[in-house]
Amino acid sequence: MKARPVELDFAPVDNQRLANLCGAMDENLKQLETALEVTITRRGERFSVQGSKDRASRAAELLTRFYAQAGRELSIDDVQLGLVEALGANANPDDGPMLSTRRADLRGRTARQRDYIRNVLEHDITFAIGPAGTGKTYLAVACAVDALERDAVKRIVLVRPAVEAGERLGFLPGDLAQKVDPYLRPLYDALYDLMGYDKVQKMLERSAIELAPLAYMRGRTLNHSFIILDEAQNTTPEQMKMFLTRMGFGSKTVITGDVTQVDLPRGAKCGLVEARDLLEGVRGIAFSTFKSEDVVRHPLVQRIVDAYERGRTAP
Repeated sequence: MKARPVELDFAPVDNQRLANLCGAMDENLKQLETALEVTITRRGERFSVQGSKDRASRAAELLTRFYAQAGRELSIDDVQLGLVEALGANANPDDGPMLSTRRADLRGRTARQRDYIRNVLEHDITFAIGPAGTGKTYLAVACAVDALERDAVKRIVLVRPAVEAGERLGFLPGDLAQKVDPYLRPLYDALYDLMGYDKVQKMLERSAIELAPLAYMRGRTLNHSFIILDEAQNTTPEQMKMFLTRMGFGSKTVITGDVTQVDLPRGAKCGLVEARDLLEGVRGIAFSTFKSEDVVRHPLVQRIVDAYERGRTAP
């Protein structure tokens, strides 16, 4: 038997607020439909939500919440972040630590993200392991920017293994910086978002920010630095050990990766998996493990992650 639709009536009519709630071409409503697997129809200020009883009720609650915020334009990002916070069985998102970056609203959106930030602030080494889109890299860079702004460290060092994702790109033209730039681009993007392009360029010129391929870390000792190793699932055990022993006095290290997306040659052992097995429980080292419900991207990404996970565990 089909559940009765949940009806909403936002009276008195406020056309501007309704327009902000729905978004251009009703894109905000479509995001709600995708995330909650419901159908939303409206006529003027009247909304009807069709779906399972629980999902329709949740969608109605979210519509009411977003309508209260619709005194300003609601972007698709506002809706997606609001969905992440609302759908998680979490404590109040305002309970988490705030970070000093250009993004005044930056904070952990889920309970695991907030615990991750606390781990980074309270430990010298933090591992963040989980699927794509859970904020592992972005929040690590945010913590690094926060530490630099507070003068807790003197520089940020961002490291990535130069491993191709399942395809051979062949010879890359240009000098060393141009050759490794494609591998480091996600880190640049996070820095530009959190600090602004001009400030990042000045910091790069002063070597207050350094981006480096993992292969060039051997022999170095990094003091008073915030060091991030991204895509760590593509390190070998030897590379991981080498990287972890670069840490000097007054430094903090974050290692991020997704053990389900290893691009190492077939048969090669994953350094991130070995480090997790060997170092879990070592004092001063924290592990943050993310799941699909921590994904802060398009609602379909969470379902994609879940589908692949089910496929791996199926007999």
